[in-house]
Amino acid sequence: MSAFLSELQMENATPRDDGLWRLTAPLVYQSDVAKMTFTVPAGFITDLASVPRLPIAYMLAGGTSNEASVVHDFIYSTHPVDRATADAVLKEASAVTGVPAWRRWIMWAGVRLGGASHWDPQMAAPVVNREHH
Repeated sequence: MSAFLSELQMENATPRDDGLWRLTAPLVYQSDVAKMTFTVPAGFITDLASVPRLPIAYMLAGGTSNEASVVHDFIYSTHPVDRATADAVLKEASAVTGVPAWRRWIMWAGVRLGGASHWDPQMAAPVVNREHH
């Protein structure tokens, strides 16, 4: 069963509060969709959900499911699975945290439409603490 196995713990990553966050402890997520467990290491930097700051877009999809957004950013940085699976994990992890189905669909559609420019296999970092289950 998909589940977060640890709690999200983070702090501002920069002194000027520019929307970047640093994990202060590992975040562990077990995914049925990906058939693996992801461990986002302490120290990982994330911008959480990369939602345009347009009022309607942010109102519909911003500020929700920080845990799922961190895991999604980690997957996009390390490429342990293909992009379609990464985006499916975002949708799945959002469900685990209680995000309503209509909002999960908007978030998923947003990353499917706009995420390709952020998916660069040439920029992949080594996968840290990846465990299969």
